[in-house]
Amino acid sequence: MSVEQLQSILQMAAQNPPPPQATPVQLRAWFDASNSRMPLAQGLPIRTLHIPNGANGLMAAELLSTPQADARRLVIYYHAGGFVFGSLASHRALCSYLTQFSGAPVLNVDYRLAPEHPAPAAHDDALAAYEWALANGYAASAIVLAGDSAGGNLALSTAVRARDLGLPLPAAIVALSPALDLASEGESHQTVDDPFITRELMGFFNAMYVPGGDVRSPTVTPFYSADLQGLPPVQLQVGSQERLRDDAVTMAARLKAAGVPADCTVWDGMVHCWQLFAPVLDEALGSLEQAGRFIAAHQRMTVAVAAA
Repeated sequence: MSVEQLQSILQMAAQNPPPPQATPVQLRAWFDASNSRMPLAQGLPIRTLHIPNGANGLMAAELLSTPQADARRLVIYYHAGGFVFGSLASHRALCSYLTQFSGAPVLNVDYRLAPEHPAPAAHDDALAAYEWALANGYAASAIVLAGDSAGGNLALSTAVRARDLGLPLPAAIVALSPALDLASEGESHQTVDDPFITRELMGFFNAMYVPGGDVRSPTVTPFYSADLQGLPPVQLQVGSQERLRDDAVTMAARLKAAGVPADCTVWDGMVHCWQLFAPVLDEALGSLEQAGRFIAAHQRMTVAVAAA
């Protein structure tokens, strides 16, 4: 483990805490400023798009690619931020390395945020992005749904909704540090001293996105009661020092029990959404490389079948 790299990152984060008593708008500005400094992978063209959202409107998206990328393939990426903050800017670097490692273009999606747009707005927008891809000629077998934290929730939830609607299913799902146990019932929610996700922050996210609602509802998480059968292969990654560690570990077990191929890697010593620290943290690049290999393996297999 790159102890020195991680300690340097944690020290810088401690010197830049979220502003006290901040509004959601102020928190978004802080989050973007904190996470948009990382250098992007070199030589990647980025195209700005506006695609349909889940409310008959439009949402911004960015398509990141490489000159060698197979344009028939697509990764739809849903960013972190507790459904309250996060943006194209905050996750541009992460997506740039994911497209580099996977060899597939990555669509970074700017879904609607709470509290202006409470549940299920983000989940509706996530599904709309998948429907847009299908309508624009991407074979489902060439699409992978991916995301970190709240975005990992959205990736899994979108696959469940697509199955329930009778849509063709994506080739695979990648969930990085997924936020699934919104009721904080898992042991790690009680025992892990997470430097980034506190109990208070979890409560804030829930209050913004699910005001007065049921945080166990399948409309906001597939963790508690959703039928998981028939989903495509899933890769989960989580850090050992995360409050949400057991979200991923438990979800992997439930997926396997439902007959879904699922793999969960617990990265020793890593904190919530450490992938955001690429390229200054070796494990961040390693995590995205692992995700890229998983994506490429499943898309190669399915694209070849589709082309035949």
